Amino acid sequence: MTEHALAGQESYDPNRLLDTLLEKMNLKNDAALSRMLEVAPPVISKIRHRRLPIGASLLIRMHETTGMSIRELRDLMGDRRTKYRLSDAQGKPKPAPEAAPAQPQQNQPSMH
Repeated sequence: MTEHALAGQESYDPNRLLDTLLEKMNLKNDAALSRMLEVAPPVISKIRHRRLPIGASLLIRMHETTGMSIRELRDLMGDRRTKYRLSDAQGKPKPAPEAAPAQPQQNQPSMH
């Protein structure tokens, strides 16, 4: 299984963020954290073991639940990136569909 790009950064530590959330919200364990964030418990486990990155929607959910800023949450996990790069596929127009063979039009009443 390959790690995601952020996991390759030496400073990346999702456990620091998760532990801070547990402490800040007075939660006993990861199961309670998963309930608070409304995600399945295996999601938290996969994040802890660096098999799953903290996605944008989860980061926003953490922000909404804790009131902490996105920047603060990103700093806690060691994500110091200031810019994000889009993949080549993002932002490009979709290829035009193949043109269907022309069909003769029915005579329609004109609107004069």
